Amino acid sequence: MRNDAADVRYNVTPEVLETHAGEVEVTIRGTYPANYFHRNAILEVTPVLTWEGGEAALSSITMQGENVRDNHQVIRRDGGSFNYNDKIPFTDDMRVSELVVRVNARLRNNEMDFDPIKIADGVIATSTLVMNDARPVLVGDRFQRIIPETKESAIFYVINRADVRQSELRSDRLAEFRKFLEEAVADERTELKSAGISAYASPDGPISFNERLANQRRETSDRVLTSEFRRVDVEKADNFYTARALGEDWEGFKELLEESEIQDRELILRVLSMYSDPEVREREIKNMTAVFEELADKILPQLRRSVMEINVERIGYSDDELRQIYGSDYTQLNMEEMLYTATLFEDLNRKLEIYTRTSQQFPRCFRAFNGIGVVQVELGNVAAAKQAFQSARNLQDNDVIKNNLGAVALLEGNLDQAEELLSSVASPTSETNYNLGIIAIKKAEYAKAAGHFGNMPEVNNALVRLLQNNNDDALRILNNIEEPCAMTHYLMAIVGARRQDSSMAMGALRSAVRMDASLKEHAKTNMEFGRFFRDDTFISIVN
Repeated sequence: MRNDAADVRYNVTPEVLETHAGEVEVTIRGTYPANYFHRNAILEVTPVLTWEGGEAALSSITMQGENVRDNHQVIRRDGGSFNYNDKIPFTDDMRVSELVVRVNARLRNNEMDFDPIKIADGVIATSTLVMNDARPVLVGDRFQRIIPETKESAIFYVINRADVRQSELRSDRLAEFRKFLEEAVADERTELKSAGISAYASPDGPISFNERLANQRRETSDRVLTSEFRRVDVEKADNFYTARALGEDWEGFKELLEESEIQDRELILRVLSMYSDPEVREREIKNMTAVFEELADKILPQLRRSVMEINVERIGYSDDELRQIYGSDYTQLNMEEMLYTATLFEDLNRKLEIYTRTSQQFPRCFRAFNGIGVVQVELGNVAAAKQAFQSARNLQDNDVIKNNLGAVALLEGNLDQAEELLSSVASPTSETNYNLGIIAIKKAEYAKAAGHFGNMPEVNNALVRLLQNNNDDALRILNNIEEPCAMTHYLMAIVGARRQDSSMAMGALRSAVRMDASLKEHAKTNMEFGRFFRDDTFISIVN
């Protein structure tokens, strides 16, 4: 049997072994020809993965001849076959290796070992190229450099009159309006943008009369507002000032009515919805005598008015001013200004300092603690990031924190915990889907990973297409990456190798090692490039 060992056929799937989810799976179908297997023999077959300096044995399978009384698989004299499957953990040493079978034969009291037989090469480790760049989410600031603000004041009139009473000129409303205008003019960080008047009449009486009355009220309130501007030496520039007479204020009437507790309020609102003609509305409402008296007392006086309005913009600190103030006395900045200032610096340690000081100055701000965690992830300080995210979670447990703690668990290698946290995000972001995609690759769930990545122009998305043997999709995604990195070119080289396009493969590999010299050593043992191991161009690139 040993002399005829070469007649045994071993079909290995895949032909070149691969690693997925951190394991190397070996599937073998062995076929024994007729007249090979002795009726009284027992063969123990052990697949062994061997490499320079080491080996790893898989489980053995035992066959017996048809006369042997034992519980092993029987191979008849006229031939037979066996199926075998096993897995072993992958290590980097296995990247250039051979799968051999070692056979031990026993015949009655005799025992012998056959010479090892190579049955496959190994191991394609493309799945290990996944970039474990888990992505946290930074919650942005609400800083606004320009904040619009409006101040209103009303002048109220007696029924059917348009003259401004002295009591209105001395009212607290006008005093507050005047103070706002004075302070806005005096503040160099406040810019007057526009002003205006809207004059109304209450919806009782003839329409034409009320339209004239609203116009007269516009004129008298205009004189008041013009006087206020003159007091602070502000001239009404073109397009700065508008004064409108809007006639009967049915919209205001409806709003006040809805907010009131007037009896039959719903009935009046129904009249407003049924009729659009102002005269019909007024007639129907006046027919409700008792109700109209209550309206005349509580609602209509509030509609006989002119509304004066000033619109300003509060101008916040510029980027340079924020940097300067932060450097001299950051306690002058409010929370939103601090959070925004952190985005003005590229240096991660400075960002960390700003978020840390923000968390100290505003200890209830979960965004500050979250910012600390995001920067710590970027600095590679996973334990510190986890602590910061947990502090943020104590203040506010939301989707962002679930994503970020999931990203930390992924970086820690705790895939199940990471997946649980990320899957609990109610409204997944692109970062959440990206992180879930990485987990799926690591678990060899490639279709699931592709679903998470969608059309993201990312290296990991291209990688999962390679792992699905979809080389065209992988190349399309790689070509869509706006800022290619070393791994972008490295995966392009793999696509070229699979296409047996040596020009593409070598060109991309040259670009990859130019950006990251460590890829030279990786390429030397990457079985994707196995056909090029003796190629002069390949050798010149990786040495």
